[in-house]
Amino acid sequence: MSFGKRLHQERLRRHLSQEALAEAIGVSSKSISRWEQDQAIPQGYARLELCRFFQLRPEDLFAGLEEQTPPAGLWSVPYSRNPFFTGRQDLLQALHDHLNQQHTMALTQSLAISGLGGIGKTQIALEYAYQYREDYRFIFWTSAATRETLQADLAALAELLLLPERNEQDQNKILQAVRKWFATHDEWLWILDNADDVMVVHDLLPDERPGHLLLTSRAQAWGSLAQRIEVETMGLTEATLFLLRRARLLASHAFLDAVDEKDLAAAEAIVLEVDFLPLALDQAGAYIEEVGCSLSEYLALYRAHRKELLLRRGYLSTDHPEPVATTWSLSFEKVEQANPAAADLLRLCSFLEPDTIPEELIVKGSVHFSMALQRIAKDLFLLNEAIEELRKFSLIQRSPQTRTLRVHRLVQAVLQQTMTSEEQHRLAEQVVRATNMVFPEQIDIAIWPDCRRYLPQAQACSVLIQDYALTFNDAASLLFHTGIYLHDNGLYDPAESLFQQALYIRELHLGSKHPDVAQVLNYQAALYYLQGKYEQTERIYQQALHIWEESQGPEHPDVARPLIGLGCLFVRQGKYEQAEAPFQRALHIRELHLGSEHPDVAQVLNEQAGLYDEQGKYEQAEQLYQQALHIWEKHLGPEHPNVAQVLNNLAVIYYQQGKYEQAERLFHRALQIWEESLGPSHPQIAQVLNNLSFIFREQGKYEQGERLSRRALHIWEGHLGPQHPDVAFALKNLAVILDKQGKYKQAEPLHLRALHIREQALGPDNPVVTSSLMGLANFYQKQGKYMQAEPLYERALYIREQRLSTQHPAVADTLHDFAILREAQGKNQEAASLYQRALAIREQAFGPEHPTTEMTRAAYSALQQIMDRHDNTSHESNTT
Repeated sequence: MSFGKRLHQERLRRHLSQEALAEAIGVSSKSISRWEQDQAIPQGYARLELCRFFQLRPEDLFAGLEEQTPPAGLWSVPYSRNPFFTGRQDLLQALHDHLNQQHTMALTQSLAISGLGGIGKTQIALEYAYQYREDYRFIFWTSAATRETLQADLAALAELLLLPERNEQDQNKILQAVRKWFATHDEWLWILDNADDVMVVHDLLPDERPGHLLLTSRAQAWGSLAQRIEVETMGLTEATLFLLRRARLLASHAFLDAVDEKDLAAAEAIVLEVDFLPLALDQAGAYIEEVGCSLSEYLALYRAHRKELLLRRGYLSTDHPEPVATTWSLSFEKVEQANPAAADLLRLCSFLEPDTIPEELIVKGSVHFSMALQRIAKDLFLLNEAIEELRKFSLIQRSPQTRTLRVHRLVQAVLQQTMTSEEQHRLAEQVVRATNMVFPEQIDIAIWPDCRRYLPQAQACSVLIQDYALTFNDAASLLFHTGIYLHDNGLYDPAESLFQQALYIRELHLGSKHPDVAQVLNYQAALYYLQGKYEQTERIYQQALHIWEESQGPEHPDVARPLIGLGCLFVRQGKYEQAEAPFQRALHIRELHLGSEHPDVAQVLNEQAGLYDEQGKYEQAEQLYQQALHIWEKHLGPEHPNVAQVLNNLAVIYYQQGKYEQAERLFHRALQIWEESLGPSHPQIAQVLNNLSFIFREQGKYEQGERLSRRALHIWEGHLGPQHPDVAFALKNLAVILDKQGKYKQAEPLHLRALHIREQALGPDNPVVTSSLMGLANFYQKQGKYMQAEPLYERALYIREQRLSTQHPAVADTLHDFAILREAQGKNQEAASLYQRALAIREQAFGPEHPTTEMTRAAYSALQQIMDRHDNTSHESNTT
């Protein structure tokens, strides 16, 4: 029996209406109706009240509830209702009115509560959630303070919603699933707290928002993402009421007329001293309550500490007003007296990323901390005592579910500013060393979840390393390994920054010729290759190669790494003769040290096969691809990303040979592996999407091809930037698909943009550029613009003959298409000669039955018949 039916049965057994039951447990009758129809699930207080009212155990009343999926309703707000919330009713009503305007635009259903830090934005959003909870089936709360915290919270939502993708290793797949859920469901309220950076949230928000989006932010501009409502400071009466209630000196239902004149004066003086700021008032009230002092005593204590604290922080700080700093400093003194280890813990946390501090970082990294912290890290009881002391003053929050701690950013700033520069430097160094201990050194897809957990701390450490000029080896190691993780996840810009920091430190301490320096250089070169910065790529690969050869010897295993990189670079640049030697040398080194069946050997085989593919040596390429595939499947398993890479490459070979069914099957398998392991937005996904669209294009499935090509374009532009050479692949392919559909006005600018990108990135004579030249020439030829097409064909033919050899299949492609133009121009003899050359090359490369060979043969034969008829007609005329 479902919970709804059980609730309905219990209510009728007691002869109650829905209204009567609702009144008895303090909810609306609408909630009772939803619960009985299994459209929503009672949460928290409502569950307790139902059990109390019916005098049933939770396991009896709610039996089997957890197995009902998906949930018909959720309350996912991590904070209890603030019993001291005071005033703000006009603002809450305005929020409700704005969100419920009768419009369909997402903008009208999205609001940003904007204002100064500490103004009360979070508490207003929290009160809105509680006050209007009956208007929604789903209420979610996420932290948008950083990209990482938002991603972590959205992953947690996937768990709550029981989404099928919730267990995926790649976070991007989880995020897209949550985004899709928001776009396809209604009656939800989603609160994004601390969304101070528009760029953190903009691409994670659903385009369609059937529910209500509420953000809290210090940002003033939100553009089209949300309307903004400014939060002002509290008035004197409202602020004084709040302080007295928070200090538990006034009942929640009482007003100022019940307050003694002396206390009222002191309370108003405190309000004025803290400049009406709600966060400062809350902290002051908490201090008064915990310590048990009077209002006048607190005021005197505050005024006694004011000058000293203002001198330590700066008088005109707008982000962290001095009353807040003063209040927290007073609280910290109490912690210091009660539990010095707790004070050390808070000081340490003031240098960590504040929202998600993994508790195991403190435990595992304790060897680098103070003796007091080392003691509590080894004893969970002592650690709990320290955290308990900090929680008394709301200086820290703890999440047992995620095993993380949370510290307010203002607390961090105040604490740091109470320290000497030597203390700050020491703690920053300790945090970096501890984070390096927990961040994985071997970056593999199997441990990406660990990397994701520590990534916010590692990125915070990169700032500490820069700010405090930390140059020890652990700092370089943390930067390097974090950079590898970001690189492997397609986050190239932040990875580049970390590699540069790591390189500087290693060169500083080890010298520019050390093997560890070459290690960073090799990854940096690989990153530049992916970004299309080919001059920098070659220079840095050569630098890494020279270091390893000089320090380790010419046949050391590490030497193979830059050799492979150089080979790939030369292939991309069309320098095929130069590419052969580094590949052969790398293969020799790896087989010498690892044997012929090692996965690292398969990497060389895969890249060398790519060289043969580009040269039109398809049999040799296929043989090496199959060999690499066998090794990787055997040693890494059939679902490894490396397997997907070779499947994609092998599919390209089949596509070029006209084996479309085989190619499509392999492309789909590669896509599935990559999407499951890397997520739907990784740059490698774009590669196989673009390739798969070729198949659909050749099969006349233009809509499917266009959709895949646009998705590939979106991914590449997002990760690599709009001027990267890979973007040109998608642009050119999309242009051809549009061209085939007769969408010429849309196609031409894409052709031109693709050509421009390639010329700028690769140079005007690169073989890759000829692909865009041919695409544009065919586009003009198809429209009868022969004068525009002719020089493009001539230029493409010249480059391909010079750079690829006169017998390369790509030369045959140019000859065939150029022949079509000449035939259209009535230059049949020249067209026949071009067809003849193209046919000879294709027969040699592909055999007589290949589709492209047959196509050229048919075109040549048709032209010969036309020419023969013309010759016969001319002969008869001359005879007559």
